[in-house]
Amino acid sequence: MPQLVRLYIVNVAIGFALALVFTGLLIAVDVAHLRHLVLGSGGAGVIALVMLVVFNTLLFAGVQFAIAVMRMADRKAPPAGGRRERVRPAGAVTVPVPARARR
Repeated sequence: MPQLVRLYIVNVAIGFALALVFTGLLIAVDVAHLRHLVLGSGGAGVIALVMLVVFNTLLFAGVQFAIAVMRMADRKAPPAGGRRERVRPAGAVTVPVPARARR
């Protein structure tokens, strides 16, 4: 399996675990009465709970993967991005614009 695919799968698994913990805390603390809504509405509550887990998994997995990719940067290489000279704006320039009179 390619290393990048393995990295993505691992980060999705971490995101799923974080989503389970986060959703569990939301339900346990009863934020905005979510526990009452989930437990009191039967089958729709289960669908809502699954949707919370799925969408939080998407969010946390994306953030986790972005952090992992940004940490892959080569820290040994010196920064290369130009000469680091200040750009001084030139003085104001008047630009003539011809205009016709309306009839």
